[in-house]
Amino acid sequence: MENGSDGFIRIADDVVAVIAGLAASKTQGVAGMSGGITEGWAKRVSGKNVTRGVSVEVGQVEAAIDLRVIVDYGVKINEVAQSLQENVKETVENMTGLSVVEVNVKVEGVDFKEENLNEEKSVK
Repeated sequence: MENGSDGFIRIADDVVAVIAGLAASKTQGVAGMSGGITEGWAKRVSGKNVTRGVSVEVGQVEAAIDLRVIVDYGVKINEVAQSLQENVKETVENMTGLSVVEVNVKVEGVDFKEENLNEEKSVK
């Protein structure tokens, strides 16, 4: 990103990942983020705070985001995924000024909360 003759602005990948992760976690129907085995190892080996379930590629004016999520049981997964894409794209673009070219969502699990299972039993 250029800022006229004043210099150069670069937003770190980790900053975009944090913004995307927070936006994702606030999306209705998303139970949580999935870190996967690779991230778990990276955290143990490097000691770094790896943003769970979020991978980003940030260029000078564009960003691409990959999300690995766990959804709540009983939701329409396609609707949650579309809402997730919209929320993350809008939030990252508004906060950073970057153009988000894609938000890829991989649903890696379903969260079966006790309360959801109890509600279903009482309905039957």
